[in-house]
Amino acid sequence: MDKAILTCALTGVLTNPKQHPVPVTPAQMAAEARAAFEAGASIMHVHLRMQEEGYGHMPSWDPEVAASVVDAIRAACPGVIINLTTGVIGKDISGPAACIRRVRPEIAACNAGTLNYLKIKDDGQWAWPPMVFDNPVAKVQAFLDVMNEVGTKPEFECFDVGIVRSVGMYQKAGMVTHPEYNFVMGVASGMPADADLLALLPRWIEPGSTWQTTLIGRAEIWPVHQRTAELGGMLRTGLEDTFYLPGGARAPGNGELIEALADCARKAGRAVASPAEARAMLGLAASESRQ
Repeated sequence: MDKAILTCALTGVLTNPKQHPVPVTPAQMAAEARAAFEAGASIMHVHLRMQEEGYGHMPSWDPEVAASVVDAIRAACPGVIINLTTGVIGKDISGPAACIRRVRPEIAACNAGTLNYLKIKDDGQWAWPPMVFDNPVAKVQAFLDVMNEVGTKPEFECFDVGIVRSVGMYQKAGMVTHPEYNFVMGVASGMPADADLLALLPRWIEPGSTWQTTLIGRAEIWPVHQRTAELGGMLRTGLEDTFYLPGGARAPGNGELIEALADCARKAGRAVASPAEARAMLGLAASESRQ
């Protein structure tokens, strides 16, 4: 596509705000969103944190926290598109479902398959206890049911090649039409952030589908962002995905990361899509109908 949609992943899942500069409160989230918005981001990918003092590193599924954060972002960024996280371990999706129903995001992440979520240190010790990020088909369908209920578009997060291919099966089974793909690359036990691998992935998506990359890592991810732009994919970065700018300098905030992402689009000869253009490209309703 000629124009590139930029997404900002504002904050992470368990990153401790006492150690890293990630936003937690509605005011902090809105300020970081505004900086990213001004730099060209049309979509804000939103994780929610507990608001109690000392618990800002923990995720929250409180619908009122979701509403306060999303309302603040929408007020700071007129016309912005909200992309809400949904990832949970286990069968109980009541928390994410309640948040989707409360804030009615235009887009919500839909993890499309199961992954052994692993990371190992140089000394052979696990970085965390090995865990399974479970996303069986029944769970995927339960999320899609909630999203369909409120008119939210699913974005299928794909951590491995087989998961990319599974999305086509979901369409064939009638679970979804015109899927939107997110190739998540750089998780240690998933697809690596590799430009050569990226070039192969679009052949396994459904014809006419939009795709983007989520690249986890440091300075090494930026050539892959550039390749995404050149291949016609949509672009995402933010403090959830990296703390580092091209060249290795530490990013002071989300705005600077999105500025670097916009440069990737322009170097590939692509303009950055406005929120209204992004809505049209993704088939989303006007912003007023979601608030």
